[in-house]
Amino acid sequence: MDQDAFRKTYQEVNECFCVYEKAILLNRCHCALADRFCIAEREGVECQTAPAQEQCFEFLETLRENARFALKARSELYPLPHGKAMRLQMGGLRGLHRLRYPSEQTPVLIANVHDLLSGLVADYGSIEALPYNRIIQQVAEYREPKRSTRRQRDKGQPEED
Repeated sequence: MDQDAFRKTYQEVNECFCVYEKAILLNRCHCALADRFCIAEREGVECQTAPAQEQCFEFLETLRENARFALKARSELYPLPHGKAMRLQMGGLRGLHRLRYPSEQTPVLIANVHDLLSGLVADYGSIEALPYNRIIQQVAEYREPKRSTRRQRDKGQPEED
């Protein structure tokens, strides 16, 4: 399937896209309102409700505005490269988890994006009222785990006698 045909089909099938699609597809987080689907051999994620999608989108946009310095992003007009988009998504979720559960260690896998964000919005009153200075600390600290190269996987560990 060529790229243009894929994009067209993707937009037709996925009317309410999940803004955390990258993180969900990389198994960094889950959401109770996310549905996975396949087009040819590719996978996508759809949000079940438009209000939840709007809430996540508003949070990520507000976070991006506040985290421009931490991301070293000059303008909000351009899409972020994959690595910076992942830092924004996962760093933001880790920051939300730290706010919600300050005494717990931040998990590698964020279990339910919608519940986490909705709970904090209810606690603070609005998305704008969230303490972004504390959330941005996690954005600045977050690094994607290093992927092993094919050479490293093929080497493996030497067998012991």
